[in-house]
Amino acid sequence: MAVRRILVVDDDDLLRESLVEQLSLYEEFELLEEPTAAKGIQRARSEPVDLMIMDVGLPDMDGREAVKMLRKGGFKAPIIMLTGHDSESDTILGLESGANDYVTKPFRFAVLLARLRAQLRQFEQSEDATFTIGRYTFRPSAKLLLDERGQKIRLTEKETSILKFLYRAGEKVVGRDILLHEVWGYNSGVTTHTLETHIYRLRQKIEREPSVAELLITEAGGYKLVP
Repeated sequence: MAVRRILVVDDDDLLRESLVEQLSLYEEFELLEEPTAAKGIQRARSEPVDLMIMDVGLPDMDGREAVKMLRKGGFKAPIIMLTGHDSESDTILGLESGANDYVTKPFRFAVLLARLRAQLRQFEQSEDATFTIGRYTFRPSAKLLLDERGQKIRLTEKETSILKFLYRAGEKVVGRDILLHEVWGYNSGVTTHTLETHIYRLRQKIEREPSVAELLITEAGGYKLVP
């Protein structure tokens, strides 16, 4: 399973540390934390973040203003706001600022976890989703890889689908039959030879040495991506 980076921004040390501790129990998450809006904004702008959990009542700034600043600066990932207020007007203000969801304190961890996973799933299907694969930034909606120098590598629709499915599998090996079904669909009459041809062409595009694969690895029975 691919690891998602979650940034928790809350000045309540006990709550923040508790959230980080509980979320860290799940291998699918990597946790970052900050106690203030300014530090949270700086972190989100300087490092890849897949989702942000932000408190409304921060000491240096209203969390909703911080969200507005992030959105104006081009931050696209989902933001879930935590608030001690549960009035409808507070929720509307939070959503209008650019937040994706709103959770009222006190809350059950299971509820926050479900909301968090739902937002990540939704975002990964959106036009704005980007992923990191090795030295590349992968933009599925644009069928594009960008290397560290900003050079573009154009992908076909099938190449994009192969990378997307392997990325979502994390570092697990995906069988050839599964990949054929997911990318080409049932009863397509496509053989494993077609898949192998696509893998070969993909390696020509993304590997430094296509004959010695570092990113797109062949394993017994299938393939996997190494981040």
